[in-house]
Amino acid sequence: MSATKPPELAMLWEASDPHDALRQRFGFTDAEEACQWLGVVLAKHWGFQVNSCERLVISAGNALAWLTTDAHRLVAKWSVVASLFPRLAELARLTDWLARRGLPVSGPVPALDGSHQVKIDGVSLGLQEVVDGAHLDVTDQDQVYAAGGVLADLHLALAHYPDVTPVVAVSARRERQPLRVLMSRTIESCGRAVPATDALRDWLDTAPPDHDLPVHLVHNDIRSANILCAGSTIRAVLDFEEVTLDHPVVDLAHGAVMLGTRFRNWGPVSPETHQAFIAGYQSRRRLSETEEAWLGALVLSGTLGFVRPGMEDPAGWTTSAHLAAEALR
Repeated sequence: MSATKPPELAMLWEASDPHDALRQRFGFTDAEEACQWLGVVLAKHWGFQVNSCERLVISAGNALAWLTTDAHRLVAKWSVVASLFPRLAELARLTDWLARRGLPVSGPVPALDGSHQVKIDGVSLGLQEVVDGAHLDVTDQDQVYAAGGVLADLHLALAHYPDVTPVVAVSARRERQPLRVLMSRTIESCGRAVPATDALRDWLDTAPPDHDLPVHLVHNDIRSANILCAGSTIRAVLDFEEVTLDHPVVDLAHGAVMLGTRFRNWGPVSPETHQAFIAGYQSRRRLSETEEAWLGALVLSGTLGFVRPGMEDPAGWTTSAHLAAEALR
């Protein structure tokens, strides 16, 4: 690797010291040592020469490094959590399948032996090409509308993924719960201290049955941090690590609620942003009558999940829940 300035080292979500995390979780004394190790691994398993390492970011038991090689600008992502290795391999296969069908995802770069994840030195590592773009701007209604459309495209594709069983077998998610059960728990956690729960409680009394709602693989982590844009074009949907079996309308509602979140200081988006996101989705995949009936309640329930009765709410989740309740009535 050519001599350059030391790579930037940072935590993605946590407030921990990144140097301590790199040493304690991954066994490297510093970022330069980690990048030197990557240079050896990429040369052996991919045949790439690493010319520089720009930055290294840590998230729990995962690390990501942005690299310049003799062939591509790449992102290397590796995990030290052995229990996740089978799931990471299945998700790499899934992402590759989506990429080969023209979906805007960052597909894996295959190793010399054709594998999408390489297990070496006690880690599972994969490569992706760098996708140029900026995180979704939730004040840009064109981007929000486009993001909704891309989520619909993903759902239409994921409904036909041929290898669901292996993904589910190594799923990190808990068993899917009935929607009524999940909403009832949300109501109980908020109690009467949050008036918006009354609207959800009343709605559940006359809610339509959910047994005919479709179920298939969904992304389950749609948010600004995981969507890269160039103008009104969605360049890539990232991070499929939370993929699970669920109703697509649940994924749509979850995305609407979480759309504005990046890495810290999560906050809600406006009702207008919700509407643009959902309209973009419906431009590609029309919701059924039952899905439309459940959507508003799911948005309200998801918003209430961020309300903490009796605590300060500088982000404005309580206000957002009130607006979602008014829309549901």
